[in-house]
Amino acid sequence: MRICMIGTGYVGLVTGTCFAEFGNDVICVDIIKEKIDKLNRGELPIYEPGLDDMVAKNAAEGRLKFTTDLKQAVEQSLVIFVAVGTPQAEDGSADMRYVEAVTKDIARYMNDYKVVVNKSTVPVGAGKWIKKLIQANQPKPIAFSVASNPEFLREGSAIEDFIRPNRVVIGTEDERAAEVMRDLYKPLYLIETPIVMTDLASAELTKYAANAFLATKIGFINEIANICERVGADVHDVAKGMGLDHRIGSKFLHPGPGYGGSCFPKDTRALLNIAKKNDYHFKIVEAAVEVNDQQRVRMLEKIKNAVGSLSGKIVAVLGLAFKPNTDDMREAPSIDIIAGLQKEGARIKAYDPIAMHEARKVLQDVEFAEDTYSAISGADALVFLTEWNQFRSLDLDKIKRLLKTPLIIDLRNIYDPPRIRESGFQYVAVGRR
Repeated sequence: MRICMIGTGYVGLVTGTCFAEFGNDVICVDIIKEKIDKLNRGELPIYEPGLDDMVAKNAAEGRLKFTTDLKQAVEQSLVIFVAVGTPQAEDGSADMRYVEAVTKDIARYMNDYKVVVNKSTVPVGAGKWIKKLIQANQPKPIAFSVASNPEFLREGSAIEDFIRPNRVVIGTEDERAAEVMRDLYKPLYLIETPIVMTDLASAELTKYAANAFLATKIGFINEIANICERVGADVHDVAKGMGLDHRIGSKFLHPGPGYGGSCFPKDTRALLNIAKKNDYHFKIVEAAVEVNDQQRVRMLEKIKNAVGSLSGKIVAVLGLAFKPNTDDMREAPSIDIIAGLQKEGARIKAYDPIAMHEARKVLQDVEFAEDTYSAISGADALVFLTEWNQFRSLDLDKIKRLLKTPLIIDLRNIYDPPRIRESGFQYVAVGRR
C-alpha cells in the first residue's frame, strides 16, 4: 500500500518507518528542507533506540522516502497520515493551526480517492471538522474518507510499541475507510493484536482518556509516596502490593519528580479544556495536573532540606531527559528543578547520556560535563533526575571520593537505601524510610 506521512517528528518518523517495515511504500513529507536533507543522508532528528537502523534498511530497500513535495506525495498515495504537531494553546486546548494548514493542502492536491488519517492528538470533533475543511478546499469534488488512528507510542520503546502493540484504535465513518485501515494493519493480525474499530469521536477521546488515566496513576503513587514519608512506610512495598492486583497493574506506579514529555502534560490540559467546553468539571484529571505541578516543588524542597543553604553550593545532576532512552526535554522535571536550585544560588553540573544537545537549548548557566564522574567531581551533593540504566551500577567508592559531602538525593529511587547508607552516604529517596 502507498502511504504518505505528513510530519517527520517523533510520531511521523516512527510510524512511517514501521509501516515501511511492514512492506508498504511510504513517503514522509516535511516542510523543513534541512530536516529532509538530513534524513536523506541518514541523520535522524530524534533519538529512539533502533530507529536509525530501521530507517537505513527501509530507505536502502526503496520502501521509505523523504521529501518536501507534498503535492506529489498526496497524488501518489492512497492513505495520507497527518502527524503534525498540536502544541498547547494558551487556554490549554490543542492548537490546530498545523493540522488546518496541512488539511487544506491535502484537499487541493487530491486527484482520486484518499483516506485521510489523523495521527496527531486532536480534540474530539476534529475528524468531522477535517472533513468539512477538505470539502471546502477541494478544487472539484473528489471522494475521500476521514479516519482517526491515535498513537500510543512510548518514547524509548516506540518501535516495539508499534510492531507489537497492546491494541490499535481506528475510528472511521464509512466501511470503505475501515476496510483500507484493516488491510493496512493486517500484519498485526498474525500476532492477534486487538483492533478496536469505532467512530471518530470515540477514537479521538480514547487517546486523551488513556494518557489522562496514566498521568493520574503517576500522580496517585506520588501522593502515596508523600504519605509514606510521613508514616514511615516504603512506597516500593506499597506499590508492589498494589500492582500485583491485576485490576491495578504494576506499571506507572513508580514515584519520582512527576511526569513530563510531549504527551501527558499537554493531553491532560487538553482534556480539561474539552470537558470545560462541554460544561463539565473533570475533577480527577484536574487534581492529577495539580499534583504533578506540586511534585516538582516538593522535590526541590527535598533537595534544599538535605543540602541546607544552596548558596554557593555545587549540585551534580545526573539525568536531564524526562525519561530514559530518549533525548526529549519537553516539560522535563529537570528544567523546573534546576531552575529552582539556581534561584537558591546553586551552581549546577549536569550530565545525560543522550539529551545533552537538547538540554543545552532549554537550560541556562549549567555546566555540562563530559561524563558521569566529571559531573560529580567537586560537587556538594548528587541528585538523580532520570533513571538511565548506566546510573544503576556506579562505583560508590569513587563517588564518595569525588563528592565534597557524601550526599545523594535519589529522586528516581534507583538505589537500595540500606546499601547506599552502608557505603557511608547520607541518602534521600522518594517515599522510602
